[in-house]
Amino acid sequence: MQVQEAARVGFGFADIDWSKPWFAQFAVRGERWQQGALTSYAALLAEMNADAGDMRQVTGRGQRLAFIAQDDLPPGAAYEAHIASTGCVPTRHNLHDFFNGSMWFAFPRIKAALNARQSAAIDALGVGPTRGGVRDTLTLFDENALLFACADPALSVALRGFDWQTLMVAHRDAWGARCEVRCFGHALLEKLVAPFKACTGHAWIVDVPYEYFGWDAPARDAWLDKVVSATLLGTDALTSRMFAPLPVLGIPGWWSENEVPAFYEDASVFRAGRRTR
Repeated sequence: MQVQEAARVGFGFADIDWSKPWFAQFAVRGERWQQGALTSYAALLAEMNADAGDMRQVTGRGQRLAFIAQDDLPPGAAYEAHIASTGCVPTRHNLHDFFNGSMWFAFPRIKAALNARQSAAIDALGVGPTRGGVRDTLTLFDENALLFACADPALSVALRGFDWQTLMVAHRDAWGARCEVRCFGHALLEKLVAPFKACTGHAWIVDVPYEYFGWDAPARDAWLDKVVSATLLGTDALTSRMFAPLPVLGIPGWWSENEVPAFYEDASVFRAGRRTR
């Protein structure tokens, strides 16, 4: 609750530890944005828009990306529809929107694909009291997804089957060589400012070629961005069952306490699986 409350009122930026593995991939830009956020709301927006101008990124309908203050969102306008039609992302002075903005640069095609699907659904069905299944899945991806890049089908099967001993103990040496994770969900990143053992992301499994693990990080991210965005745009029946729960602090190399196998014996975090009917 402390982190959520701090984020809500615009504090917490100083608590980001860029050395943590879940933040390291965003550190170069993030540290600069962090200094802007600590200076003022206007300074943060200025940093974000300077990068948007340099990157020439577009949103779901090809509009040039820009960041605006939350109060500049017209009354009654739907958030995703506004982004798609104008390119302007309403942004609050908090951690949640800070990390949301980061994703527009880390995985620009995925963010544009999510925006395109969300805005199309709004056009077809309106905003409504509930989002519906597809929009719920898109929102879950946007807020809490991890990209699980994997070249070994046995490891993907272990993740789907909640087989933590196989995935994280017996095949610990596979991490970084046959599988790895990229954080995507901005709500998940917000929670990881103050990490806790039960913090769990929704893993989106991406089959990658073995040569993927010989590429540098920018090439891997660009490949993931292209492939995952194409999947999001090309799959009609998106459901939450397409994700696999993955406790973030269990990822080998991401948390010192998980070097002891007993770490994974906590059944309240590393659960045996979904209940069946």
